[in-house]
Amino acid sequence: MADTKTEKPVMVIGIDDSEHSFYALEYALEHFFTSRAPNFSFKLIIVHAKPSPTSAIGIAGPGAADVLPYVEADLKRIATRVVQKAKELCISKSVDDFTVEVIEGDARNVLCEVVDKHHASILVLGSHGYGAIKRAVLGSVSDYCTHHAHCSVMIVKRPKIKH
Repeated sequence: MADTKTEKPVMVIGIDDSEHSFYALEYALEHFFTSRAPNFSFKLIIVHAKPSPTSAIGIAGPGAADVLPYVEADLKRIATRVVQKAKELCISKSVDDFTVEVIEGDARNVLCEVVDKHHASILVLGSHGYGAIKRAVLGSVSDYCTHHAHCSVMIVKRPKIKH
């Protein structure tokens, strides 16, 4: 465990290529890393969990091996775009002390492992706003992390737009 007198607590922010995760990143940057929030001092680690090509296509059999290189290249392009966008957002908010990690694997497991590895104090995630049925079918990264991460978990929801 980190010595709280000499080291900053760690905040891990999980991002993917969704608007929801970038809203959560922007929210955390504005509320915890700006001059308006001088009492908050965290070491910031931004994590993108890159799916493996086989899990992304979910198929096996004849022809699957031919598709894998294309899927891998696409996943790498997405990861590069996500990392670049996260870096640009941090810089635009005058936050320059951060680390970005891209780790291959299921987001639920990757995020919980990063929390443990860095002894994080808080994990920040965006909410996709799925209803109960979609969450049951697709699974929810934030739901999994709230039950399995060994730290506090903050789920950031985008405000609903009133018509």
